Amino acid sequence: MADLSVNLCGVPFKNPIIPASGVFGYGREYEAFYPLSRLGGIATKGTTGQRRTGNLAPRIAETPAGMLNSVGLQNPGIDAFIEKELPNLLTKDTVILANIAGATAEECAEVAAKLDSTDVHMIELNISCPNVKQGGAAFGTSCEMAAQVTAAVRRATKKPLVVKLSPNVTSITDIAKAVEAEGADAVSLINTLLGMRIDVRTRRPVLHNNVGGLSGPAIFPVAVRMVWQVANAVKIPIIGMGGVSSGEDAAELMMAGASAVQVGMACFTDPYAPVKIIDGLDAFLDQNKIPAVRDIIGTVQPW
Repeated sequence: MADLSVNLCGVPFKNPIIPASGVFGYGREYEAFYPLSRLGGIATKGTTGQRRTGNLAPRIAETPAGMLNSVGLQNPGIDAFIEKELPNLLTKDTVILANIAGATAEECAEVAAKLDSTDVHMIELNISCPNVKQGGAAFGTSCEMAAQVTAAVRRATKKPLVVKLSPNVTSITDIAKAVEAEGADAVSLINTLLGMRIDVRTRRPVLHNNVGGLSGPAIFPVAVRMVWQVANAVKIPIIGMGGVSSGEDAAELMMAGASAVQVGMACFTDPYAPVKIIDGLDAFLDQNKIPAVRDIIGTVQPW
């Protein structure tokens, strides 16, 4: 068996596979299938300052090789998360990344400040959320806004800070460099691509919100490209994600430059997907006589 351990921002992971935010809830449902201690980590459901009920249904739609979602950050709010969910998660012998979001930089900072006094291992800041002070544009779509929210959260916490980047930009490397300059300890990418489906019989969008985030195998090549580009632009570690379905997919993202890998939509099609990917990655390393997963990080050799 290969050594699957990695270290991210000074935090040791037993393996690099992490269920992504929004697909795993707080892990309670998945414990019926396997112990959560098998996972490298868990990125929790996105948490905001106050409780959110999310968008109106329908808010999930299937697509060829993927799915669209417009859930709208439904969550119980940071106080309920800290009181009811985090204590249970911290007993699972795995790294907990608290994913946070907000409508303003101030809200994001307030949520981070509350987490700073807890034992959560890392904070993952979702900058794909609309910034209400900037007319609803997502924080992650401009270097200025991405830098602003990252700086605010950085001032609010000493926890390792991962900034989750949006792919819906002209140059993701510029966004990555902007958050690195403001104190991000790592970046995670890619979040979902903006997409839309229309019911041709009713001529209405399938999602009540009209548009939603596209995830699944269809976006995997985009994720590989963006991880590779960012790995060549920043010095901080990368958590790769976007359509990962197998151990070899995880290896590919790591060769592109990721130090760890999040698994999203695959959890919906198969609840065992994260542990199957861990086993598949281990098998790939053994078959190729690679002693440690760290040995493949950033090893792609471009033509």
